[in-house]
Amino acid sequence: MTAKVRTWPILLGSVALVAALPQVGGADRRTGTAAPALVSVAAPATPTPGTDSTDARGGAYVKYYTVAAGADGAESLAAIAGRLLGAANRAEELYRLNVGRRQADGQTLTDSRQLRTGWTLVLPWDAVGDGVRIGPLPSPPSSGPDQAPQVPPVRTPKPPATPGGGVRPPASSRCADSVPSRPDSGWAQERMAPDQAWGRTRGGGVLVAVVDSGVDAGLPELSGRVAVGADIPSGSGRGDVDCLGSGTAMASIIGARPADAGASGAPVVGIAPEATILPLRVVADVPQSKPADAATAIEVAVSAGARVVALGAFVDLADPAVAEAIGRAAEHDVVVVAPASTGTDGSPSPAEGSGPEALLRVGGVGPEGQPAAKYQPSAADVIAPGIDVASLGAGGSGVRASSGSQYAVAFVAGTATLVRSAFPNLSAAQVAHRIKTTADRGGRPDADPATGWGMIDPNAAVVTALAEEAPPAPDDGGGSGSLRILVIALLAVAGIAAIALLARRPGGTETAPDGSGDDAGDHRGEPSGREGDASTSGGDPAAPAEDPKPTEDDPGTGTDAAGAAAAPAAAAGTSTTGPAGAR
Repeated sequence: MTAKVRTWPILLGSVALVAALPQVGGADRRTGTAAPALVSVAAPATPTPGTDSTDARGGAYVKYYTVAAGADGAESLAAIAGRLLGAANRAEELYRLNVGRRQADGQTLTDSRQLRTGWTLVLPWDAVGDGVRIGPLPSPPSSGPDQAPQVPPVRTPKPPATPGGGVRPPASSRCADSVPSRPDSGWAQERMAPDQAWGRTRGGGVLVAVVDSGVDAGLPELSGRVAVGADIPSGSGRGDVDCLGSGTAMASIIGARPADAGASGAPVVGIAPEATILPLRVVADVPQSKPADAATAIEVAVSAGARVVALGAFVDLADPAVAEAIGRAAEHDVVVVAPASTGTDGSPSPAEGSGPEALLRVGGVGPEGQPAAKYQPSAADVIAPGIDVASLGAGGSGVRASSGSQYAVAFVAGTATLVRSAFPNLSAAQVAHRIKTTADRGGRPDADPATGWGMIDPNAAVVTALAEEAPPAPDDGGGSGSLRILVIALLAVAGIAAIALLARRPGGTETAPDGSGDDAGDHRGEPSGREGDASTSGGDPAAPAEDPKPTEDDPGTGTDAAGAAAAPAAAAGTSTTGPAGAR
């Protein structure tokens, strides 16, 4: 396993880097290396197959569950939601997904919300638990007045000969068109308000790796900003396809373009809409990953030049290989964002601040602050929206409302992207510290065991000045350098003025023979010892040597006897006293 973790990053990281670097838009000011910019993705050679209905039939893979018998009959929606979705109040979401759809017995789910044993329920993509299946939804009976027509089978196009390059293959019928649900759920984007930070930065020049189920690069909201990536389990596939949809949802939260968000009829706006996404696929059709694949994906992200890595729900931080990979990423100045531990695997509760300083552990919450999962105490560094979050589904299926810690991770990863773009000189640890420090603690002075440092604030993360950053280096166009130049110039002018003043003072005693034109300012308050100079100046009769006191005591006259006597000789350049004698 260790050999695999060490070897794959070199190969796959090189492939991902080659895919990202041809579209470089400039140099990274911190490292001097080229910073990835927009990555062009060619249009598919064959139209991507899709469905015109949200009924999830015709071979498309979905998550579904077969209703089992309970103690008093069939299970209830609330019981299924509580067991598979982690919250009984998500029964309404299950109802919306399945109401009116004909079951195998010819019946349909109605407003009574009464289930029957053997019915199949379409589940959200974050459903986890016993009985959850992935595959084509079982078809209803072939007869009946309301029977929906069967969708004819779609021929899967042959992929290109070189999986790591060329035209992106169309999504096959095995890749699910996500089932839209509650498209009016926009509370998360409203709470985050990323547009407030866009006056400073939109995340340009930052490569963000999404380690999950891949990313559908064909979505208009992500067009041109999704690299080819890599399919880690296969070792030879691409990462820019998604059969489960969770990776695409994360990518849309991180970087969906706001100008196109309305085209899907939804309030889906990415936190950093100019970021570039590197999709690293660790799951395909089955929602389960191997720790070695997750560790390899992190290594590939580092090798490809990602500055932020977002880990989805399929990555186990308690695995030693994953923990080691995260540590190496932190050593290479990469911010790693991961879901907070729920402790379902029996791992001990993490201590506050455990792990590298560049690691941000995130807990998901709902509109009222309810947790998206049962997190361990002190497991979360910060919290972000993770329940009923609007995102984009794979396969062009539009907007969906989903719940899970991985979506909270996406919000934090987008915020880290903004900080890395606005403050390119900050280290990964400083970026994580800035996000925690600027989070909304709800009035608490310290971290809380349940919510950490509080709800993240993307705008505050990029505009707040922190005294502990030495110095904070925002990309403000060099204003601080201009201030230093101005100070140096002023000091230089002051120095020149001082030198000129000192140079004038020795020659300030030169006067005309008749005493006119004296520099009054050079002799006011001069010591009275200058009277003795008159006897050595040649005995000029104009010098009243016999009575020097009045001149000495009256500074308003501007000259003294000694100065008047010495002036002619000084002007001729033959004085025996010189400038020193004038003093």
